[in-house]
Amino acid sequence: MANLIAPVERWAAETPEAIALRDARGDLTYAALQESARRFAASLQRLGVAPGDRVVLLAPAVPEFVIAYLGIQAAGAVLVPMNTMASADEIRYVLDDAGATALVAHPDLGPAPAQAAADLAVPFHLVREHLWADDVPPADVVQRSTDDTAAILYTSGTTGRPKGAQITVGNVLASAEISVEISAGTPDDRIGTALPLFHIFGQISVMMSALTAGGSLSLLSPFQPAAMLEMIRRDRLTVIAGVPTMWNAVLGVSEEAAGGRLDHVRLAVSGGAALPEPIARSFERRFGCELIEGYGLTETTSLGTFNRGGKPGSVGRPVPRTRVEVRDVDGLPVGPDEVGEVYIQGPSVMKGYWGRPDETAAALSADGWLRTGDLGRIDQDGELFIVDRVKDLIIRGGYNVYPAEVEEVLYGHPDIVAAAVIGVPHEHYGEEVAAVVVRRPGATLTEGEVTAWARERLSAYKIPRLVTFADALPLGPSGKILKRAIDTTCFR
Repeated sequence: MANLIAPVERWAAETPEAIALRDARGDLTYAALQESARRFAASLQRLGVAPGDRVVLLAPAVPEFVIAYLGIQAAGAVLVPMNTMASADEIRYVLDDAGATALVAHPDLGPAPAQAAADLAVPFHLVREHLWADDVPPADVVQRSTDDTAAILYTSGTTGRPKGAQITVGNVLASAEISVEISAGTPDDRIGTALPLFHIFGQISVMMSALTAGGSLSLLSPFQPAAMLEMIRRDRLTVIAGVPTMWNAVLGVSEEAAGGRLDHVRLAVSGGAALPEPIARSFERRFGCELIEGYGLTETTSLGTFNRGGKPGSVGRPVPRTRVEVRDVDGLPVGPDEVGEVYIQGPSVMKGYWGRPDETAAALSADGWLRTGDLGRIDQDGELFIVDRVKDLIIRGGYNVYPAEVEEVLYGHPDIVAAAVIGVPHEHYGEEVAAVVVRRPGATLTEGEVTAWARERLSAYKIPRLVTFADALPLGPSGKILKRAIDTTCFR
């Protein structure tokens, strides 16, 4: 039996006064974090949340997220974290699909969470300190099986709406332990990030890794490059993590404002999207610390490979307890440097998609191998190189954008008869969301009107910032739109 609050309980017993969370409003010790989380669990139980119930959480990367995360786990419930930029429509979809019992949201997020909850008659609660106040008796921690679902993280694919990857208690505990192992983490570490904690990278490789190691965690929200550097220096961080667009933005801070080398940083990690080599080289040259890339997915609880001491352009070798293979279209392993689909097996691989047995069967083999949907090659030395994506997924600044979801919104406009959404290269975000639209005959729809239509219905990062119009879209023999035949030079 286990629970994800176990690492915090361990350090609360061994080093109760050690700092767990560093915050401008006041640091939180391990003892205080454990107590707050158990009081939050008690509040959830008073509100009718039972073990196994799904609780949707919307909160930025602040201490309240950590308390709520651990409190939901201590109560034996299933965490369903969502992007803080989610629209009411997107929240309604997840509430309904997950069969959520409750929605808890940070008070600074605006009306969308409350509106979505009210529309579906789902109890709504604000994440405020009264939920873990001193007058709330701490709950006993609900012990769970390692096979129990700890969290459902909605992720995009290539068909249908976003689906929920079921991450188990065992997945999270193993992934956190492996993250500590590959980073050589200790209680002396001061870990920090501006990553969103609703995303698997920040949630597992940073937050749970820090708490498992017994180190301290510093959080920044929202991300601002100068503020990120200020936090790194102020808290004398030893481990920092972010996505390539963050590191690129940090490099854009002036020399005077950025200061000199970051000699106290022993490990800087990049993930969420491919790290361009020029960014890695510039970061090391300017700040004196190597920027190391890792590769993983939501479905692998953030882990897959890690490139510590590996070749430039590689995402490294498999992390401990994990196997990685490249296979052909028949599912058979290919030789060194041959391109194929990347498969991963290990304790971090999810148990399946929530309520989608067919999609689970398509993604997971009977012996636990996950088809990642990514194309790659493994060289003679066992290092993995990601070549491309099988999926149509767009990664904009580390956020996954699902083209079919955006297209569905565009097709809802009365003046749009056809639309194709693709990713085009972008210097800062890696990829930008672009749309090719076919207007209704006689319509005078403008680029700005297309963007405005999407803005009302989608999260900000999903909005097509680049829009062009065409008389028709290229079609294949079956009538399917051929995105590969779209000329992207029209977006330059």
